[in-house]
Amino acid sequence: MIAIPLVIAGLLLVGGRATNGWGHYLATLAPIASFVIGALLFVDLLGRDTSQRAVEVPVYQWFTTGNWTFEVSLLVDQLSILFVLLITGVGSLIHIYSIGYMAHDENRRRFFAFLNLFIAAMLLLVLADNYLLLFIGWEGVGLASYLLIGFWQHKDSAAKAAKKAFVVNRVGDLGMMMAIGLMLAQVGSVKFTDVAEGIGAVEPAWVVLLGFLLLAGACAKSAQVPLQSWLLDAMEGPTPVSALIHAATMVTAGVYLIVRSHPIYALAPEAALAVAIVGTVTLLFGAWIGTSKDDIKKVLAGSTMSQIGYMMLAAGIGPAGAAFAIFHLITHGFFKANMFLGAGSVMHGMHDDVDMRRYGGLAKYMPITFVTFGLGYLAIIGFPFTSGFYSKDHIIEAAWDKHLAFGVLALLGAGITAYYMTRLMMMTFFGEKRWKDDVHPHESPWVMTVPLIVLAVLSIGAGVVMNGWITTWLAPAVGDDHPHTTGLLHITPVGWATMATVAVGVLIGWVLHRRDIPWTEPHTRNPLVLAGRRDLFGDDVNLYAFQRPGEKAVEGLVAFDDVVVDGAVRGSAGVFTGLSTALRRVQNGYVRSYALTMIVGVLLLAAALYLGHLA
Repeated sequence: MIAIPLVIAGLLLVGGRATNGWGHYLATLAPIASFVIGALLFVDLLGRDTSQRAVEVPVYQWFTTGNWTFEVSLLVDQLSILFVLLITGVGSLIHIYSIGYMAHDENRRRFFAFLNLFIAAMLLLVLADNYLLLFIGWEGVGLASYLLIGFWQHKDSAAKAAKKAFVVNRVGDLGMMMAIGLMLAQVGSVKFTDVAEGIGAVEPAWVVLLGFLLLAGACAKSAQVPLQSWLLDAMEGPTPVSALIHAATMVTAGVYLIVRSHPIYALAPEAALAVAIVGTVTLLFGAWIGTSKDDIKKVLAGSTMSQIGYMMLAAGIGPAGAAFAIFHLITHGFFKANMFLGAGSVMHGMHDDVDMRRYGGLAKYMPITFVTFGLGYLAIIGFPFTSGFYSKDHIIEAAWDKHLAFGVLALLGAGITAYYMTRLMMMTFFGEKRWKDDVHPHESPWVMTVPLIVLAVLSIGAGVVMNGWITTWLAPAVGDDHPHTTGLLHITPVGWATMATVAVGVLIGWVLHRRDIPWTEPHTRNPLVLAGRRDLFGDDVNLYAFQRPGEKAVEGLVAFDDVVVDGAVRGSAGVFTGLSTALRRVQNGYVRSYALTMIVGVLLLAAALYLGHLA
């Protein structure tokens, strides 16, 4: 399953131009084949007893050092198999879509090789049975994201965005590496089952620290505050990359890590609370940013931050919340992939223009894109009986049960989501056309619209299929002894409040954007809008809190090296140079000088002996 996309990625990269004509088709078959294998494994797990659904698959012994032995071994259980189906299923649709989207790119074969590498790395991440092997997949995802975000490296903005994503994620990776070291020191193993069994004997302070270190890694991969600054810049990559990163792979890795580490957070309530707080702050930050952007992809990027924030909030609540986090992660994978690919379809018909101020009225010209995107819109705002309605509402209810503050803020986030997504729909598909005369909007080819249709159906129907079932299915993997289930038509008071809040958000979005939209960004002094346009000053914080102090520290180290270290070297060299110069003058080659030196030396020696005798 992992080897198929990995081997094909290597083949396309090594094969070079010889594979240009057919490489993208072969690369598309790779995730499809992995999906078929994953589906067969899922069916096999369904036929097993609950206690037999966690299957370890040893591959080989990796290495041994001291008392530690590390193995390459896989874990197929209720949690990992859902990720496998999401990664390969949505990944296959994105590959098919990319055949049309990247049709005219001269480096298409390399692009598909990187997509395959991304899929393989993410599969390794979720199938690993220990934290060290997970970290290998974790780094592979980081490498693939760097290659794909900067794929159009001739654009300076894309090259910078790739480097930014790489650097920010390295910060989180430090947390992961320290967490792995702490596990080895305190538990003696990095295997999931060993850590779960041994973590209870570890001092509580170390367990809490371990939880915070894992959270640091999750914040970077899942673009959570304060390591979120890379995500919006990542839109510089081709749109299928945005869909893959935001829907099925990279940003879901952090949520997976937190949920997989539930035995640690069960014994570290302070760390679990931090996870919930980070998720709550991020869901509001992402929604805030989404209200202020005119770039259609950046609105969706802010939305991803926000929705992943909901998942992190749920994961920090406890075992029941963890199941809801995975539920929302899967439904979000469907409707967010749908909308990102829909945005790519809009761009395809608008000469790659991403500015919604130059759209308007596209529903008439791109009917399939409009309908499929509209279904994704209904799902993300939580329209009744869509997938988002079931998955996100469960999180909001769990947040209310956890604490009033979490519940209110999660509810507020739902209202803001409804507003900015309605704004996007109004600016893009409704109103008068605002595009330039040389632009001729048109529907995308079938190879792009078919994946949109499939994802739109999943955006609507997945919640109905999985509601209730998924919490029972995931219960053993997330440590939930009493899985919570609800009927399809059962709506709680919190659910009614959520629908009312969403309706208000939709109404505000419609009222404010049903009229003509100016081509230029309206001037405003509203600090909330200005902050949103500047990504809530995330780059400024990094610049003045880390980059500038780091530059000063480096300048100080350079000065210390130049003055003290190199100064000592140059000083010692100068001393020996002076001594050698003086000695060279004595060694002049004249016999009379040597004779005089000997006489003077004998006289000095005699004087010294005489004085010593007198003393």
